[in-house]
Amino acid sequence: MPPPNAAHSWLAGRHFGIVIDAGSSGSRLQIYSWKDPRTITLEKGDPLAYTLPKVEKGTQDEDQWVSKVEPGLSSLADNPESAGAYLRPLLSHARDHIPPSLQKETPLFLLATAGMRLLSPTKQAEILKETCRFLITHSNFKIDGPSAVGPCGSSVRIITGEEEGLFGWIAVNYLMDGFTGSSKERTTYGFLDMGGASTQIAFEPSLAHQGNTKNLIDVRLRLLGGDEIRHKVYVTTWLGYGTNQARERYVGKVVTEFEASRGEENDNDVVPDPCLPRGLELTESPVHASRPASSHLSATHRLRGTGSFEQCVQNASSLLNKNAPCPDSPCLMNGVHVPPIDFSVSHFIGVSEYWYSSEHIFGLGGAYDFVQYERAASKFCSRDWPGILKEHEESRWGPNVELPRLQMQCFKAAWIANVLHEGIGMPRIVDPGGNSTTDADKVVEEAEKKGLGRPRPTFQSLDTVGDIAISWTLGKMVLEASKEVRP
Repeated sequence: MPPPNAAHSWLAGRHFGIVIDAGSSGSRLQIYSWKDPRTITLEKGDPLAYTLPKVEKGTQDEDQWVSKVEPGLSSLADNPESAGAYLRPLLSHARDHIPPSLQKETPLFLLATAGMRLLSPTKQAEILKETCRFLITHSNFKIDGPSAVGPCGSSVRIITGEEEGLFGWIAVNYLMDGFTGSSKERTTYGFLDMGGASTQIAFEPSLAHQGNTKNLIDVRLRLLGGDEIRHKVYVTTWLGYGTNQARERYVGKVVTEFEASRGEENDNDVVPDPCLPRGLELTESPVHASRPASSHLSATHRLRGTGSFEQCVQNASSLLNKNAPCPDSPCLMNGVHVPPIDFSVSHFIGVSEYWYSSEHIFGLGGAYDFVQYERAASKFCSRDWPGILKEHEESRWGPNVELPRLQMQCFKAAWIANVLHEGIGMPRIVDPGGNSTTDADKVVEEAEKKGLGRPRPTFQSLDTVGDIAISWTLGKMVLEASKEVRP
């Protein structure tokens, strides 16, 4: 497909930016675009002056703005010279959709995340060097020259979990109008992200606490009117607190406790697990069993679901490690310092696993209601596995829900609840009627008192805003577009 002609009306005054998100399971190229801020005429008092450049999908055919290859870039650890063949489809896609006359001024970033972070420094350097060489020699896109950061400067590199969280925070606030309006009107959202390996938080502490908080990141963005806005953001990551690694730690814990409690003559290796639906039996190896581990303790065990959401929440709560030493008070989970959060004024958006665990089976994505969430989770966890399996075969939950999601939904739902309430400290709403009854008006009234109700809930899980996916790559592009605004 030939690239669009630069004379096309849609392209008039349009700038582009490309981000390749090199994740652990694949690399996704995303093309963004925005109007050149210098071509936008603003009248005095124009509300546009208090907004950021509008960053949107970079192709008119909305399906073409993204292209993906699998597996992850880190899979080239033993074969870095294959980086060119790996990236060629992505680069061809970008060249096909951005006019040749605009490619020299179009920045291209390849930013690697979790998978590449796990490689040795030598392997990382080899892959990044080959990646840089290929992108420079096979495209005309704007790529940094060599620097202390790497062979392609800041254009090709591995980003930290904190950077990923910061870009996510920018994306959420851009999409939710957290940066719009005059300084007195602006209130930003906090950002929560959870994957398989880690969970992140990014938020702007209150002015009262900013002076006492170390390691705040100074975010500067320029509005279309030329004014610079500044936000001081706190970002931190908990490794091992993503859903998959939390599950591994949980299996180690329950197997250790099971072995410690049974007698020597008891040869029953079936471990009861309230975090699995009733009757589901899985064979798992305790990766994180307590040491010193006996050969029997470290062997494969069968876990059989007993289906109790409440018991699962209770059993998994110790994995938050809330009692760890806290060298820099206050701390949340695992002795990690986090500035105080006032949930009566702070509002958070959760993405990734926060969305999947709420929406894909429970249908409760969006504004979070603890009463509804707990009821849905309790009902699902207590169901018999054969009944769940039958409904899956009948496609009740649609193509987004695969068998591993159904197997782990009870645990993941409990882990999300633990992190939100016990870990981060978000208040619950207590349903006085228990799980079977609720007085809706009183619940909403109580929610609003605690900052959990309408019109702006303390927490909501989201996947998209409008037709734009919430992605850290968008946050990176908002930063780039903002740099083009003249003071």
